[in-house]
Amino acid sequence: MGRHQDRSRAPYGAALGVALVLILIASAFRDPAPFLGRDTCTSITVVSSSEKAGLLEQMTSAYADANRTVNGHCGSVDVVAKSSGDAASTLVAGWNERTEGPRPVVWSPVTSGWLQIVRQRLADSDRPQLIPDTVGHVASGPLVIAMPRPMAEAMGWPKQQIGWRDLFDLSKDPDGWDRYGHPEWGAFKLGKTNPNFSTSGLNALVGEYYAVTGTSSDLTVDAIHDPHVVRFVRGVESSVVHYGDISITFLQNLRRADDAGHGLTYVSAVAIEEKSVWDYNQGNPSGDPDTLGQLPPPSTPLVAVYPDEGTMVNDHPYAILDAPWVNADQRAIAEDFFAFVQAPEQQAAFQAAGFRDFNGTPGAPITPVNGLLPDQPARILPAPSAPVLDEIQRSWDDVRKRARVLLVLDVSGSMSTSVGSAGATKLELAKEAALAALKEFAPDDEVGLWVFSSDLSPDAPWRELSPVTQLGPKIGGLREAIGSLEPQLGTGLYRTVDDAAALMADTFDPSRINGVVVLTDGKNDYADFSSVDPVLARLQGQPPERSVRVFCIAYGDDADTGVLQQISDASLGAMYDASDPETIDDVFAAVLSNF
Repeated sequence: MGRHQDRSRAPYGAALGVALVLILIASAFRDPAPFLGRDTCTSITVVSSSEKAGLLEQMTSAYADANRTVNGHCGSVDVVAKSSGDAASTLVAGWNERTEGPRPVVWSPVTSGWLQIVRQRLADSDRPQLIPDTVGHVASGPLVIAMPRPMAEAMGWPKQQIGWRDLFDLSKDPDGWDRYGHPEWGAFKLGKTNPNFSTSGLNALVGEYYAVTGTSSDLTVDAIHDPHVVRFVRGVESSVVHYGDISITFLQNLRRADDAGHGLTYVSAVAIEEKSVWDYNQGNPSGDPDTLGQLPPPSTPLVAVYPDEGTMVNDHPYAILDAPWVNADQRAIAEDFFAFVQAPEQQAAFQAAGFRDFNGTPGAPITPVNGLLPDQPARILPAPSAPVLDEIQRSWDDVRKRARVLLVLDVSGSMSTSVGSAGATKLELAKEAALAALKEFAPDDEVGLWVFSSDLSPDAPWRELSPVTQLGPKIGGLREAIGSLEPQLGTGLYRTVDDAAALMADTFDPSRINGVVVLTDGKNDYADFSSVDPVLARLQGQPPERSVRVFCIAYGDDADTGVLQQISDASLGAMYDASDPETIDDVFAAVLSNF
């Protein structure tokens, strides 16, 4: 009985199995992605500038949900945020996947100027080109000078045109904002990113050269080196509070100052993209779409000043690299994703986020109520030729405001821990990074060096190895001092930071960018100074005109990142994450971009 029953069900089971297979095969022909799984799709990496990376990441999810196929293949897109300047340098140097992550199939910096710089530097070294001759664009937006609304209105915004020359004159006026009837605002202070890393910093530098030469056509290399031109650009740069690798640092610090009731004393103006003004005014200084709505709008909003002399427009190129690691299937998926991003629905999403679409059309957020003017900019500056743009970026070392920096390095016992594939200790890697970082300073920058542990002197956990003086005459001795560092005892973090900031404040030089860089891998264990609260209180109480910013590097997994973030925030500096000690070279370079 049972055997007969089993035989009678066998054909039915076989037929059911065949039917299921046929259904799955048919389904696979209609849409191979569900059958194969998205992990079997052709995958590409898009390296994007940070201000649009979050939005592009959201679009990759919609792209996956659309189940699009190209030549029978589905596509998987991963977006990685990387500053335009950093990505450009990495492509020129040769992309190291171990330290930089997957090599990009697509590179989307903020502006095509970065494509020109990479082309120029690869050509200079007679290496194969990576950048195609023709690229598409995913969005656009002009560079603006963002100012707190009361300050811009005091200068006549929105009816009065304001330019770089007006800011130059204001920066040189010994009466500062008293020129416009507001002595309580103090001196004019400019926030500006480093053009080696940031598009807004590079475009602002280009704008300064255009402003002083008075040309609206192509700049020349000779004009860049004209003494009158150089004096003007140096004059603008002299009003800088500090530089930075990304403009988000300034906006986040400005929000903290605004929350503390000091929104008009941190910076008077910041050179940023128009979209970032909208982000800030929405209470979202990071520009990350995932954090939109978490904070209320600031008490003092920003408005966009479109420089009277003209401004650059960021065209957000989409470059599918002509690189040996990009195969035909990846190129096809990259082209399909580009078509998807240019479609009306995705372009509307860019406009809703404060961008203009790839044709330059503003969306609903671009209104005077939001501090933005849809009929501006009245004059768009042409992009300089590749050799001129390259020369402008290289001129930075000559025209930038000089630095006054105290480097403070942790030499506690935990720095002797071996890390990474080569088996080097954390201290050995930090020493190599510090030595490499010295090359970023000019001979007339002022640099000092402290080390700290728990008992390096009778009454303090730190020791001065080199005072804060001009680097040029002592560069050899400083290198020798760094090279000879050895691990010691515990971590006297709080007392060291407090003393370092106090020293720099007492010897403050208003003609320079004054700051402290602290690298540490541990938590404070100095019994005589066991609370960070007094340190935070003193940093927060600094007078705006003589404030010393502290930039902390959290080195390794055991660093007290929460406290280091508090210290950096209190001083309106920034905290950098080097939890992977092997990234310390790149992190050190990013930190020093503030000077």
